Amino acid sequence: MNLVTRLHDVNQRGFASDNYAGVHPEVLQAIADANGGHQIAYGEDLYTEHLQTVMAAHFGAGVQAFPVFNGTGANVLSLQSVLPRWGAVVCAETAHINTDENAAPERVGGLKLLTVPTTDGKLTPDLVDRQAWGWGDEHRAQPLVVSLTQTTELGTAYTPAEITAIADHAHGKGMLLHMDGARISNAAASLGVPLAEFTSDAGVDLLSFGGTKNGLLFGEAVVVMRPQESAAAAALPFLRKMNMQLSSKMRFVSAQLIALLEGDLWLRSAQHANSMAARLAAGVKDLDGVRITQQVQANAVFAVLDAAVADRLRQVFRFYDWNPATGEVRWMCAFDTTKADVDAFIAELSRLLAKAA
Repeated sequence: MNLVTRLHDVNQRGFASDNYAGVHPEVLQAIADANGGHQIAYGEDLYTEHLQTVMAAHFGAGVQAFPVFNGTGANVLSLQSVLPRWGAVVCAETAHINTDENAAPERVGGLKLLTVPTTDGKLTPDLVDRQAWGWGDEHRAQPLVVSLTQTTELGTAYTPAEITAIADHAHGKGMLLHMDGARISNAAASLGVPLAEFTSDAGVDLLSFGGTKNGLLFGEAVVVMRPQESAAAAALPFLRKMNMQLSSKMRFVSAQLIALLEGDLWLRSAQHANSMAARLAAGVKDLDGVRITQQVQANAVFAVLDAAVADRLRQVFRFYDWNPATGEVRWMCAFDTTKADVDAFIAELSRLLAKAA
């Protein structure tokens, strides 16, 4: 007997967010496989134990992973675990922690964000220095962490060399480097390098590893790269509970992360989403009335078009305005975006532009 009535059209897909996508079938199967019987609650289960081995295979021996529910929780916990109450974080103005987390880092984490304007969402050592000053000045929050978003909120990807340069610069000033990796898999797929090459090997100290945008039902993880050298590993168990990110049935979070990372599902899904964005960008870049505004390096396409055309297009394919003042919009692709979805979007946009002309 079907106890749940399906309320949506499973063939309908939009371009608003990779969070709109459902759960990858392999992840759903992993959840089912982890079900049945009893496992110790709150992270003492066999799946969370095995997750440590899986994470070590990607980021190096000795790393420690703390599964959490969502990306905001992962970011707040990461930063909170290494900052005193007077600590501050240097980040790009467009960083997710600054633009889309409703002041959670400040209100929940109790820290201050020191933001820097960028043209492409990416920090550099010189840009970090715009806010990395004032140590010992009791009137200024102390800049102790640099936070990068990979990929950035503008869809661009830091190269391993760029991250290494920032890490070396930050460490030279006594600062730590945090990475918000909500779309870290898309970055690796775009760069064509292993995850470690632009994280642990490049000098990242703390990582918010993202899974939800790449096919998980829910679940991210805080990864401490060198726990023996950091106070974070000791603080995180307490902060995770205090911040309501401790799952009692943690095996189901860990099982999803294992399904994503133990094989190549993380890479397959990200490569597909990226390729759909590239297909979309190629299909619209020569249309009169469309101007792509950012490099398409992952699964996002940013473009400017007439607001009236955008509104009519949104009646068929949902997507978000990025900057209403300039007419800039964002189109996101996901692991389940199909070529037919992209081609139908391009065709409808072409039709509307022709009609408007």
